[in-house]
Amino acid sequence: MEKSLPEREKWTSWADFIMSCIGYAIGLGNVWRFPYLCYQNGGGAFFIPYIVALVFCGAPLFILETSWGQLLSVGGLGMFKICPIFKGVGIAAVVMAFWLNIYYIVVLMDENVPWRNCNNTWNSANCRSEYEKIPCDSNKTILSFFNAKTLTADHLLEYKKQFFVGAKANWSVCTAAQLNVTSPVKEFWNFEVLGISKGIEHPDGLRWDLAFFLFVAWIICYLCIFKGVKWTGKVVYFTASFPYIMLFCLLIRGLTLPGASLGLEFYLKPDFSKVFSSKVWVDAVTQVFFSYGLGLGALVALGSYNNFHNNVYKQALTVCFVNSGTSVFAGFVIFSFIGFMATQQEKSVEEVAQAGPGLLFLAYPSGILQLPYTQVWSCLFFSMVLFLGIDSQFCTMEGFFTAIIDEFPQLIRAKKYGRETFIAIICIISYFIGLSTVTRGGFYVFQLFDFYAASGWALLWLLFFECIAISWSVGINRWYDHMHSMIGYYPSSWWKFCWVFATPAVCMGVMIFGLVKYTPLRIDAYNYDYPFWGHVFGWFLSLSSMLCIPGYAIYIWIVTPGTYSEKYEKLFCPNIEIEKVSKNFDDDGDELDTIENV
Repeated sequence: MEKSLPEREKWTSWADFIMSCIGYAIGLGNVWRFPYLCYQNGGGAFFIPYIVALVFCGAPLFILETSWGQLLSVGGLGMFKICPIFKGVGIAAVVMAFWLNIYYIVVLMDENVPWRNCNNTWNSANCRSEYEKIPCDSNKTILSFFNAKTLTADHLLEYKKQFFVGAKANWSVCTAAQLNVTSPVKEFWNFEVLGISKGIEHPDGLRWDLAFFLFVAWIICYLCIFKGVKWTGKVVYFTASFPYIMLFCLLIRGLTLPGASLGLEFYLKPDFSKVFSSKVWVDAVTQVFFSYGLGLGALVALGSYNNFHNNVYKQALTVCFVNSGTSVFAGFVIFSFIGFMATQQEKSVEEVAQAGPGLLFLAYPSGILQLPYTQVWSCLFFSMVLFLGIDSQFCTMEGFFTAIIDEFPQLIRAKKYGRETFIAIICIISYFIGLSTVTRGGFYVFQLFDFYAASGWALLWLLFFECIAISWSVGINRWYDHMHSMIGYYPSSWWKFCWVFATPAVCMGVMIFGLVKYTPLRIDAYNYDYPFWGHVFGWFLSLSSMLCIPGYAIYIWIVTPGTYSEKYEKLFCPNIEIEKVSKNFDDDGDELDTIENV
């Protein structure tokens, strides 16, 4: 006799669902990637393509995934029972989520702030603090002054310009910005945190401190989700709200620093000529997909724990507003500090603004040095980084686990401690795979995962077929009837247009553009080109998810019995009945529950 399954969990309240979605969607990309893209793509003018991408792609897909999960109350694999031919989309999402879960989060704390000065064992002879005034002796040799073995004409001109004010001048004062030096913040990141080797072919052993922090991160993730969504729904109240408190405090301090207005002006001043660049529009679309966490099955899983009549439509729009608003808000925070840094270093704002993690791990820590009780603020800052990453990570993990557990309930959910054991096993496996990213060559492995496993074209490929599965296989009118049965009214017809035409067209168009413009991954900051086998492994990461979609479609078509028309009916548009609870009232006004099929 088959063992009965325990009842599937539900959120304690709708607020748990909203906070979980906010915690998942709002992550490091909101804090550093969006402000950097604004700087790179025309400042305030970038808001135009970003809003267009949000309205045509981001919000429609966010609503689609959360409502799909709520309708069927299953994870990313089970939801394709209404269009079995596209189940490969769910498998692809599981594979991509697994690769993404390899990413790690490291918290860095010390009794002293190690990036304040150059008196640490990892600092080079070129290290100088941006904030100290250095006496420059013109009687010393120029080679020694520039910490250089060879000189260029620029060195000589700079030296003469700065220190020979009249024939008798011997001393002057210069800032680190005028020397050929590096900052303690940058050296702390490159030499102490990453300990970067020559390349991916030179792992040069584990960084045991980072391996320990990676282990702690996985323990934290496990403790956040192993008890189920009722527990997770409580944890996320803190992990999702704390970053806002920290960002608000940093904004208040940043606005009071000299030069903050320069940074804000640079952030908001529009350069409308950039709007006509195709790259700007591609960046806007990929940022929306990146920051909203679409296509990984996590939103489907979070929605699946809602009650059937929860107003998921209104709540999804609320999360979209909060998510995009946070991106804009974070831009004010980071550019106020960048303006201050530019003033202190006597550089332009554009020179200070840097790509990628530099905005997060270089600009913010430099600004924190200007706050009182620096050690406390540094701990709070990296706690914010932890929470921004950790709730995004454990919600992605929840999407992965929900998909597998719902697909094999008798093997996992029916057993005592089945969920806890399964999650522990996957966390252990992921940790050991993730150790490859915390060697001295781990930086290059991490970049390879980031560029290929979560690559734009793999995600866009998945999202294209996700839209097709609903709007063309299930049928958009039938889907709208399902939405009406859940929330009691029909959503705007705008979403019909997006799901049927606009969103899949944008996904496919941007994917093709990205493939046409594809250039192999290269780390320009270290002048490093990956070996051939590195790119082969990278393409394996991409194709491991992308090929699931056509591969499964071919497989299920072959093994399904029947004629061509019978196969088409079974695999593309099966007549699946979805039970729902409809609220009715008796003559005395008491609420009744009745079961209907839609």
